[in-house]
Amino acid sequence: MTAAILALQGAFAEHEALLHTLGIDTVELREEKDLDNPFDFLVLPGGESTVQGKLLHELDMFDELKKRIAAGLPVFATCAGLILLAEKIENDDKRYFQALPVTVRRNAYGRQLGSHRITLSLKGIGEVPATFIRAPYITSASPDVEVLAREDDEIVAVRYRHILALSFHPELDMDEKLYRYFLKHVVKEDAQAEKVLPFSA
Repeated sequence: MTAAILALQGAFAEHEALLHTLGIDTVELREEKDLDNPFDFLVLPGGESTVQGKLLHELDMFDELKKRIAAGLPVFATCAGLILLAEKIENDDKRYFQALPVTVRRNAYGRQLGSHRITLSLKGIGEVPATFIRAPYITSASPDVEVLAREDDEIVAVRYRHILALSFHPELDMDEKLYRYFLKHVVKEDAQAEKVLPFSA
């Protein structure tokens, strides 16, 4: 199984390292030709969503990725990745992939001083460490979006069809639970996920 990791900016290396510990091959998406590599799912990492969005357009990767996500490509998104997927950004007039029917608030906890680390309980997953860095949260979600976790009543983790989107950074804590959940329950059509990476809630 192979993951494609958007490697334009942000915390992509940490995702890559964690996936390698799970036996998942990775390809880095840095330019248009990298999309020719075969891959089973996409990782949209944290970082600066405005920078990532701008580079995706400048490097001619945006339209192709948007088409694949709309067609059902599984996506694991953290922090800025959540913003790139959101249908609406409450405090920004920009829009990106618009594949996830939620409204997000950028830098919802404030700037760097609002960064924090807690333990979260996620539906169907259990307790996980959660590191928030200049994080967004979801202010509203379509009824068909499954809310997996809240912090102080704000939505910080959701699943929608082939998408798992988080406000926080599991890759920074090297916690495997969310990746195993994603591989079994979202990339579920791949038998290797069931055989090699069993997940028990």
